[in-house]
Amino acid sequence: MTKSKAFTLIELLVVIAIIAILMAVLMPALGRAREQGKRAVCLNNERQLTMAWIMYADENDGKICAANVGHSDYGWVARMDIGDPLADRIASIQAGMLYPYCQNLQLYKCPSGVRGEIRTYSIVSPMNTNIGSREKGEVFKNRTRISRPGERIVFVDEGIISNFAYNVTYNEPRWKDLPPLRHGNGTNFSYADGHSEYWKWTDPRTLDLGNGEGNAGRTHVTPVNPDLVRLQRAMWGKLGYVSAKAS
Repeated sequence: MTKSKAFTLIELLVVIAIIAILMAVLMPALGRAREQGKRAVCLNNERQLTMAWIMYADENDGKICAANVGHSDYGWVARMDIGDPLADRIASIQAGMLYPYCQNLQLYKCPSGVRGEIRTYSIVSPMNTNIGSREKGEVFKNRTRISRPGERIVFVDEGIISNFAYNVTYNEPRWKDLPPLRHGNGTNFSYADGHSEYWKWTDPRTLDLGNGEGNAGRTHVTPVNPDLVRLQRAMWGKLGYVSAKAS
């Protein structure tokens, strides 16, 4: 009789168990590496868009394009609605003021976006938009008026298609738009000097709000949130209210 060289059932089960354990260990690491790659691409996209924003201003006597989209004469993107056909959404980017300086459509959306998205980035309110009469923060129309451009935000990976600029209030501790959670527990921002950074939110209330688990801090004034304070300063240059904790 010949001796069998096949694996026994127990040996196969042991091998399968070892593979399962290795996969359980490696998959989170692979997921983090994949996310870090997407984050890096997103940061580069924002840098490219901001360089286009700077070039537009340089060729127009320092005037910057509108943060709200839909302005036929100077909006950075023409009006775009989420229900528009893909061809119309592409045409809205091509009709924007930045397209001559940034003609790669892939740069207008984060790689973390869902299939079919064509744009995920927004410009913040202080960079040339109309704000409510209650808010007195400075809105820039000309890039030469921006002091400390390395500290002032221009683009944010908001993750949604919106015809409005991204905004948080200037004169009180209140979110207006939701804190984006695009890359882990944070999102990417770019600055008026052309660089971009990843921000990780630290306050649990920010994460709850971004995940849709509460309205605290968005519809009601709440105790100082360090994430909100940091964002208000980066957008408006300073706080429009007095807070001992935030000062």
